[in-house]
Amino acid sequence: MGLELELQLACESQEIPDVATFQHWLNVCFMDANDATVLVRIVDETESAELNQQFRDKVGPTNVLSFPFETPPEIPDDHLGDLVICAPLIAAEAKEQGKRAADHWAHMLVHGVLHLQGYDHLIETEAKEMEALEIHLLSGLGIANPYK
Repeated sequence: MGLELELQLACESQEIPDVATFQHWLNVCFMDANDATVLVRIVDETESAELNQQFRDKVGPTNVLSFPFETPPEIPDDHLGDLVICAPLIAAEAKEQGKRAADHWAHMLVHGVLHLQGYDHLIETEAKEMEALEIHLLSGLGIANPYK
């Protein structure tokens, strides 16, 4: 099975990739040998800003939020966590950065799933490791280095 996707669309946009595309990207970036599920919720700027304020104490929307799921050890569960992706922000960032929208969607999904798997970028050495892994995984999808 690998990583199974649950997709929630909480906003309207013509540029949101389809379920099969999200599933393909997920399969590329899941490092664990066990099966798991991940929920991806696509939101507007208002919901993104509310969640960013509530959970990160930051003002305004953000491109992707990651919520790893942790259960007590005695409770078996295969849910890796939830990702919240802001569709309008992804479209705006892709345009500003001169990227294809689909490439930026893939990057944000890979970035978020790596967070769910314990990667972070708060410390420079961790950031370099995570970015290198993102670049590697995205290159396997035919996507150029997003940090150039």
